[in-house]
Amino acid sequence: MSKITTIGLAGLLLMLVSGCQTNQTLPEATTRTSLTSDVNNYQYLIGPGDNLTIFVWRNPEISGTFLVRPDGKVTTALVEDIDVSGKTPTALARQIEEELSKFINSPRVTVSVTGFQGPLSEQVRVIGEATSPRAVNYIEDMTLLDLMISVGGLTEFADGDNAKLIRVIDGKKRSFDIQIDDLIKEGDISKNVDMLPGDIVIIPEAWY
Repeated sequence: MSKITTIGLAGLLLMLVSGCQTNQTLPEATTRTSLTSDVNNYQYLIGPGDNLTIFVWRNPEISGTFLVRPDGKVTTALVEDIDVSGKTPTALARQIEEELSKFINSPRVTVSVTGFQGPLSEQVRVIGEATSPRAVNYIEDMTLLDLMISVGGLTEFADGDNAKLIRVIDGKKRSFDIQIDDLIKEGDISKNVDMLPGDIVIIPEAWY
């Protein structure tokens, strides 16, 4: 059996990020707005895979539901290939109004999102010994506990107290120690921490 197969994906990733700057004092979770780039005004950003409902007032024939393509664009009845990825629903509504004003007098548009996916920069990824490792859409005020509930907790083989959280701070990757076993098995809420968009949680396999 190869070395990569033996150590597992999570172990390999921990080796790859071992060169990241390490900080042992990740702040505990707070009850205030999570630490986004704008802590007082977090807004969801549209991404590929999202379903958008675009409603044009008094123009139902050009309203409808549209799937954001992998290239981050949608095509509507009057406007082709609108680049929507990374925009807020409100900003997109204003953009569509501007485009539709070429065809309609004073259009009024609302945009709502269903089937949330979001751009990768707005997701939190869990790798390794989680029950359902995957990318999770970031939600305002998300904590480590919320994230672990989303992925179904740990597998029986997980070494949760040796997990790592990888976060980009000021353009540099930082590696933090997190104690997931203590949080979800021992109920030590002091181990709960704020999650941020773009975070990666790596959960290794225990060595018995």
